[in-house]
Amino acid sequence: MPFDLQPTICDALLELRPLKIDDYDELFAVASDPLIWEQHPKNDRHKRSVFHEFFRGAMDSGGALVIMDPETGMIIGSSRYFGYDKSQSEVEIGWTFLARSYWGGKYNQELKRLMLAHAFQFVDQVVFLVGEENLRSRRAMEKIGGVLAGSRHNATGEESLVYEIKRLGWINESKGAE
Repeated sequence: MPFDLQPTICDALLELRPLKIDDYDELFAVASDPLIWEQHPKNDRHKRSVFHEFFRGAMDSGGALVIMDPETGMIIGSSRYFGYDKSQSEVEIGWTFLARSYWGGKYNQELKRLMLAHAFQFVDQVVFLVGEENLRSRRAMEKIGGVLAGSRHNATGEESLVYEIKRLGWINESKGAE
């Protein structure tokens, strides 16, 4: 079975589904909050022209998802799978942002849990590229078990820290939490 980079995944807290062109306005309404991007290397992504490029890249990636609150039906953010490498048994999860009203732990953790569970049906390792100055995202990675494994250039050529989560360790941790 091939890796579906744009699955629909639902639980009581979140719904993830493929990004559609019609999602632009609602997703930009979330992304237009400058504080979301404050620590991000692209900290002007709240501007329509910059977000437009981000959205186009998301659409072109073939792995972009919108994050919805199933209770309200509203879009609350976005994330994506990227750089699937079958030979390395690896995929990246990234470009994630959430409305600030959904910050504080459980939503980001649940989002990553859902995306990791899906990815680990197909790969042995998931990587996350995080800007060195993005302390909020670095702490979030550590909370979900990400291990700092070095650095590499991201898709736009910028140096990013690499956090890894390996399937075997994640499965063992998940079983221990039950």
